[in-house]
Amino acid sequence: DTKKAIFSTMKYKNKLASESSPYLLQHANNPVNWYPWGNEALEKAKSENKLLIISIGYAACHWCHVMEHESFEDVSVAQVMNDFFVSIKVDREERPDIDQIYMDAAYLITGRGGWPLNVIALPDRRPVFAGTYFRKNEWTRILLYFKDLFQKEPETFDQEAGKLTKAINEIGISGIGKNDSAFTKEDLDKAVKKIVSVIDFENGGTKGAPKFSMPNIYQFLLNYYFQTKNSTTLEAVTTTLDKMANGGIYDHLGGGFARYSTDEKWKVPHFEKMLYDNAELVSLYSNAFKVTGNELYKKVVYETLDFIEREMTDKSGGFYSSFDADSEGEEGKYYVWTKDDIDSLLKEKSEIFCDYFSVELNGNWEGNNILFITQKKEYLLNKYQLDEKTFKNIISQSKTILLNERNKRIKPGLDDKILTSWNSLMLKGYVDAFSAFGEKKFLNAAVKNGEFILKSMIDENARLNRNYKNGRSSINAFLDDYSYTIEAFISLYEATFDEKWIYSAKKLADYVILHFKKEDSDFFFYT
Repeated sequence: DTKKAIFSTMKYKNKLASESSPYLLQHANNPVNWYPWGNEALEKAKSENKLLIISIGYAACHWCHVMEHESFEDVSVAQVMNDFFVSIKVDREERPDIDQIYMDAAYLITGRGGWPLNVIALPDRRPVFAGTYFRKNEWTRILLYFKDLFQKEPETFDQEAGKLTKAINEIGISGIGKNDSAFTKEDLDKAVKKIVSVIDFENGGTKGAPKFSMPNIYQFLLNYYFQTKNSTTLEAVTTTLDKMANGGIYDHLGGGFARYSTDEKWKVPHFEKMLYDNAELVSLYSNAFKVTGNELYKKVVYETLDFIEREMTDKSGGFYSSFDADSEGEEGKYYVWTKDDIDSLLKEKSEIFCDYFSVELNGNWEGNNILFITQKKEYLLNKYQLDEKTFKNIISQSKTILLNERNKRIKPGLDDKILTSWNSLMLKGYVDAFSAFGEKKFLNAAVKNGEFILKSMIDENARLNRNYKNGRSSINAFLDDYSYTIEAFISLYEATFDEKWIYSAKKLADYVILHFKKEDSDFFFYT
């Protein structure tokens, strides 16, 4: 069956085959006649008076893979899409502007969002329907319903698209006016109080599940603590960082964090690893170390940056985007273990290791084991009559053995495109780590990445590019690319006192004011 599936998809080749995005290339052999976003697809829809299907996702997205396998690799589904629609695939990481508009539509229609994001739109791009993952039969039924309705009642589509587009446009309008009073200390205190009210002080993070790391929230609370010495805000930060560092969301063998936890205790991750999460978490743990001196935070930073250097750094100095959740078609397969596997590899060390990392005979997740820490180290030292040095050696040696074994497995897919905003976040993470620990190799990595951005992502007019792969960059940068790069270059100047970084930051800021600032307003456009 697998051979048949591979053969059946390999005989198809659509318009995505010449793209550089790994996500788009994943769909290049679908029987669906996918187009990249651009004039060719939009003109075809207009000339043939066909509805658009705009399907948005990213390379590390588990449910994107599931829907591709169930629907987009299916010839019968593809026939419906090809006969009655013009289908466009979008990598949300390359085109966050497109994703943002249609995600707003999804929230307005369904009250929820996520990926894959699947949109049906008029030939002029205005959406009439949006949702996320659909099973094959459900997706086919939706397509046929909208096809028939468009043929019978095109005026209804125009009316609904008009209402939805108006609502989307209103989302982007801020209620803040020039004459509004300045943001006060009282406003700040209210914001902190509201955030603290939703913190889970037992498990860390915000209450409920799933749990995302949301490092910006905790950096904000850490900054507030630094200014006010409010102990509750520090507790919110340290509880969250401690629980995440001990949870299954953290890769205890290879370093780095998964995108989010599916449960409230951080035990079961959604296994994809994103550059931006790890970048901002490196900054957060580094800054938290400065405040607390907690050695756990130092360990997390060093292990995470080892992972970034080993697996997500291009020889040019750029950083790759993400690792998939899946390998060999299974979510998390690369990261989980059976107790028998661990016993055979670790021998006499296995009992202590399994006790420490919550490994169970029948597995702690779907018959396998995710490594996470629930036992206090002091309890295990007493239980096994060990001194701390011996215990640390056993755990360290065991982790090395298991990591070496794991490296023999088929790895999750790597999205090796380089994105400016995410690279700038990672650059800032390296500078923050250097500031906290004085490790010169961290500064060297930051400088190398800065040089890469200067050389490959900025033209002579200070215009930034968004993406880079195989020596090619095809998309103009967005406001966040400029913002994060300006911040990263300022931090590089503060670490090195090399004036080229502050001059480069100023050139980018001047470009943003000239090309992004709304006239007669203090606000900036995203594109």
